Amino acid sequence: MIRILLVEDDPMVQQINKQFVAQVEGVSVVGTAANGEDALEKLEKLRPDLILLDVYMPKMDGIQTIRLFRERGYQVDVIIVSAASDAETIQTMLRNGVVDYIIKPFQFERLKQAIERYQLLRKTLNDKQVTQQKIDEWMYRHTQKQQISLPKGLNEATLRQIEQYMLQATDAHSADEVAEAIGIARVTARRYLEYLENIGEVEKEVQYGAVGRPIHRYRRPKRTK
Repeated sequence: MIRILLVEDDPMVQQINKQFVAQVEGVSVVGTAANGEDALEKLEKLRPDLILLDVYMPKMDGIQTIRLFRERGYQVDVIIVSAASDAETIQTMLRNGVVDYIIKPFQFERLKQAIERYQLLRKTLNDKQVTQQKIDEWMYRHTQKQQISLPKGLNEATLRQIEQYMLQATDAHSADEVAEAIGIARVTARRYLEYLENIGEVEKEVQYGAVGRPIHRYRRPKRTK
């Protein structure tokens, strides 16, 4: 089990990321931190294997934080999850040894891909003798996967809104309910929900009434682990 520390200053985003991570097999969130100073304290106490680190944070930002990780010799791997998309920041993070860089907003599948790729890296490095083939499998596996592209007419911002709404929902919801909550047309909400069903991020339930057409309701998949 890979132990993960989430470092994110926005409480809502922190909770969403925590629930995203909970859907990935073989990992667990052992703690959260709201800034770099808090992250250093939690790192000392919790000794996580992997940190999901934001860049824009109060008190101590992500760049300062990762530099201190390296200066103090902490044996921890880092994936950046941030809205910072300028070349200088990305280059700085890569030079400080991050294993992946995810730009907000992102889809769940992108985070899942990053964690699964990290799991493969850990498995590869646990072997007594690492072959060139195994290194290549890890380094180039992500290029062999089909890139996620949205169907025509769907946009990532709206998809992200619906994903967040469904993630926080405790009950199944119809397209009408989602449309009202997000502020979009019912037919539009239905298209996004059908797309999320196709990629396995929601499940559809059919509710039959005494008369009329059945109602389709959607919910997050039940965890199996």
